[in-house]
Amino acid sequence: MGPAKLCATVIAATTAELRARRDQPTDAELVELRLDTVSDPSAAAALAGRRKPVIVTCRAKDQGGHFQGSEEERRAILSEALALGAEFVDLEWRGGCADLLEKTGGRRIVLSHHDFTGVPADLDQLAAAMVSSGAEVVKLAVMAHRLTDNVRLRAVAKQTRASMSLIGMGEPGIPSRVLASWMGSCWTYAGDGVAPGQIDAARMQEEFGFRRIGARTEIYGVLGKPVTHSVSPAMHNAAFHAIHRDAVYLPLAAADFDDFLTFADAVGLSGASVTAPFKVDAFERADECDPVSRRIQAANTLRRDGRKWLGCNTDVSGFLAPLQSLMPLRGARATVLGGGGAARSVSVALASAGMRPTICARRREQAQAVASLTGAATTPWPPAAEEWDVLVNATPVGTSPDPDVSPLPADYAFQADKLVYDLVYNPQLTQLLRDAARAGCRTVGGLDMLVAQAQAQFEWWTGQRPADRVMRDAAMAQLQAVHRR
Repeated sequence: MGPAKLCATVIAATTAELRARRDQPTDAELVELRLDTVSDPSAAAALAGRRKPVIVTCRAKDQGGHFQGSEEERRAILSEALALGAEFVDLEWRGGCADLLEKTGGRRIVLSHHDFTGVPADLDQLAAAMVSSGAEVVKLAVMAHRLTDNVRLRAVAKQTRASMSLIGMGEPGIPSRVLASWMGSCWTYAGDGVAPGQIDAARMQEEFGFRRIGARTEIYGVLGKPVTHSVSPAMHNAAFHAIHRDAVYLPLAAADFDDFLTFADAVGLSGASVTAPFKVDAFERADECDPVSRRIQAANTLRRDGRKWLGCNTDVSGFLAPLQSLMPLRGARATVLGGGGAARSVSVALASAGMRPTICARRREQAQAVASLTGAATTPWPPAAEEWDVLVNATPVGTSPDPDVSPLPADYAFQADKLVYDLVYNPQLTQLLRDAARAGCRTVGGLDMLVAQAQAQFEWWTGQRPADRVMRDAAMAQLQAVHRR
């Protein structure tokens, strides 16, 4: 079987609109026409004058579709599509169109089954039964709750050796879409969120380099839960492309750290960025860690070295990079808002630069736990403005989709000429930064740290440091694209 193809799923309100959109995808070899989404479904109108091979789908509601008519009407639409020469027609495994499968002998039939709850316990038997039907292509789409659900799906393809399209839906299933050839799929589906976890065709090609992924492609990713909001894939994939390295970087939404390790072994993962809630797990489970990780007891980067995992922490250097160009650090007073993993890294970074950190968290015990790493002081919430020269927000408060919320009270009395550093990068201008700037403070957003720590990760993996603008421009473009949606 050759490299997996990309099939762009197209939906619309009317058949005329569907036909207009049908020929727009330039990044896909196939187009799936979802006739169940239009108000006036017509196979003849949808197929007329097509420029690419198509899959005609008219899915019933009980199969996750939108068709409003009767089963007889639905069957007639699919039968007409076959008669008019559609390259493929999608029939549900438990649908009412078994006679069409028998009539064609399986030729031009995509026999599909969707499970929106999880992976069926009888997955192997189900796949074997579907393959035995003689359908030209068997499509299995299941809701993935773990990264290893993708591995289970892949095993089905290896056992049957049939022509299959295997999809893990949802955030943990994204690797099954991008790594379709590794999965054993003949094609995968792309679209603007038509199904859970689906990625549009342009992003599949431009960001992930779908057509370039092969057996020798190195695989990296960002480990977290959730991770679909992360701009790290855009940054790292742009950096790989810039140095012409055969590598791809994916979102890896793991159920737990063991789930990640099992998937990493199966796919041959070369390295990973680590975000919440797995930084402590990464430190504890790595075979070796750098001194910074050992001090913080958290790692944000992993690299495979043979059978071992090496860990390091680039949050500290990434955090300090923007500060060092703005002010003298030694002796300055810094207050950190938060008591989580980000606050840990920031506290160590401030102390290592000769600053005097104070930790301020709503829960006093969390503040004390972070302070114990560096001997920092703690202060009640909220901190008094006269106590700090630099204020760092190491909480997620203010992150989209709640950009108008600040971790500090609305009437907080900032003092002019001080510096406020918000680690939140989406949005780039948070409510905290707006309030601080209005009071005459200097401000730094989280994108600066994000880019700096990502550059350090990339260099640790590859031995090459990305050009200064490559990652920043990719992150900015991704953030702007998110806001346009």
